[in-house]
Amino acid sequence: MKVSFLFIALLLVSHFPAHADALVQPRLIVGYAEFAPVIYSDAQQRARGPMADLTRRVAQRAGYRAQFRALPSARLYAALQNGNIDMWVGTPGKPELAAHTLESQQTLGHAQLNLYFRPDTPAPRLPEGLTGQGVIVIGGHSYWPAVTQLLHDPALKVRLLRTSNHESALRMLRYRRADFLLDYGLSVDLMRERLQLDELPFLPIGATPIHFIVSRHTRDSAAVLAALDKAYAELRDAGEDVSVTGAASAPATARVALPAR
Repeated sequence: MKVSFLFIALLLVSHFPAHADALVQPRLIVGYAEFAPVIYSDAQQRARGPMADLTRRVAQRAGYRAQFRALPSARLYAALQNGNIDMWVGTPGKPELAAHTLESQQTLGHAQLNLYFRPDTPAPRLPEGLTGQGVIVIGGHSYWPAVTQLLHDPALKVRLLRTSNHESALRMLRYRRADFLLDYGLSVDLMRERLQLDELPFLPIGATPIHFIVSRHTRDSAAVLAALDKAYAELRDAGEDVSVTGAASAPATARVALPAR
């Protein structure tokens, strides 16, 4: 009996560290919309990309284990509103999320929206330069209300060419399917590097910050957000790379006015 008891005790002790780690690091469910190559699902449905990598690092530093869940944008917002996910890494100031979320003090970067064109195409004067022109957009992406209104202005008669991802959008522009591409700089820069393409001229439309957005329905949501803010600042102050957007992380120095008609 003593031998059996000693064997069981040793077996429990040998497994204790793994169980202890799981207890020390509670789970945070992180929702995300497919935004390759910044954050996306690989063939095994695991979140990949610099935004996913940074979120894992910050969560671990804060004492949490990040578990990612891919969702369409509408369901992502609903999941934050009802607490089915704990957090999202995205743009603050969404009116529909204000009563249901807390936003980090730390800014992880900026998503800059640009209007790209080929080097052999002159820069358009907006908005009249888009009259009757084709503009490539990414299906499923949401743009700011002023931009959406401009693209659908009946007086301009903009031809919208939709594609499913940034790679095909760049190829469409390169092969002259249209003269303009409306896309986010962080995605275009990463995809250009992957495809080994030259830089493209663009007009900056505007920039929006990226923050940690935590659902108020998450247990101890304020403490969770404070821990994430603190962990991010510690990594940054230690000299680690905490950018989710690479070269496109800085806000635009200028923005093109898009007046509503």
